[in-house]
Amino acid sequence: MNVAELDQETPTDHASEGRRHAVGLLGAAVVLALTCVLSLAIGTENVGLSTVWHAIVDYTDAGNQWIVHELRIPRTLLGIVVGIALGLSGALIQGVTRNPLADAQILGINSGAGLFVVAAIAFLGLRSVWSYVWFAFVGAFFAMALVYLIGMTGRAVATPVRMLLAGVAAGAVMEGLSYGIRLRNPRAFDSMRYWDAGALDGHTLAVVAAVAPFVVLGAAMCLYVSRGLNAVALGDELAVAMGGNVVRTRVVGLLAVTLLAGAATAGAGPIGFVGLMVPHAVRWFTGPDWRWICAYSVFLAPALLLTADVVGRVVVKPGELPAGIVTAFVGAPVLIWLVRRRDAAAL
Repeated sequence: MNVAELDQETPTDHASEGRRHAVGLLGAAVVLALTCVLSLAIGTENVGLSTVWHAIVDYTDAGNQWIVHELRIPRTLLGIVVGIALGLSGALIQGVTRNPLADAQILGINSGAGLFVVAAIAFLGLRSVWSYVWFAFVGAFFAMALVYLIGMTGRAVATPVRMLLAGVAAGAVMEGLSYGIRLRNPRAFDSMRYWDAGALDGHTLAVVAAVAPFVVLGAAMCLYVSRGLNAVALGDELAVAMGGNVVRTRVVGLLAVTLLAGAATAGAGPIGFVGLMVPHAVRWFTGPDWRWICAYSVFLAPALLLTADVVGRVVVKPGELPAGIVTAFVGAPVLIWLVRRRDAAAL
């Protein structure tokens, strides 16, 4: 009797939960829209909302419309694209590796992408995002493979802790190599100082157009494997018993991470902690369903990145702090808190 009643209640419970998640997703979209408005209006020179509106729909180059149209619209669009890439790559890494502390920055993937971009600029003379974005993808894949190899070295199993330590070590080495290359060829990187810190300013719509197709492709691959991530979270044996293809899910997921992390690094430089914080915050509301975690990350990760960018514009006026530095200030304490949590492994 109790089992029958439970079976009758389950569809209703699922429908109620789905409605709650859908309403929450709509709220996340509203949050992103509001942060976009703030990104267009707030900065070293604040701009009125009416000016922002006219700069978007009826641009006449009058007053401060130029600031919005030429500087802040490309900056905001890049923040949306890069934020989506960072949020989805972080969610995918955590789901594929079953490591709650995984992130493209912490595992050294951003460092690998950055190293290959720096090498392309210093040794091949490349300057366009269209040219060195391919090196970012190769670098991201190289770093990911290197971390896996180090994590599986010896007889021990590649546990989340081993992968985390391997990522930190590999990332530190690649960061050192990258800085060494910069010191030998400083002129090549004078114009990329903000890129190195992870910044959204100083980019044109051409940069957005260069990285957006790869982010769209990576997001589509994420959508494809999101259901499989729920099975992977139960463990390989149980996932196979349930009919899941663990190998395909991991391969497609890691390829998507390569596209997303490489595109984000090529477009805005190495920005960390966004992919770590957002999936954790989302999971508290959605639970362990990776489909909803990925969906919420699409809206909340760019909202967080744009908020960090806006904060960086106002805290040191008339100068600016790159968004990557602001996210590091916020993300480092969050990482320490997550590591110290006793139930971190259960996340």
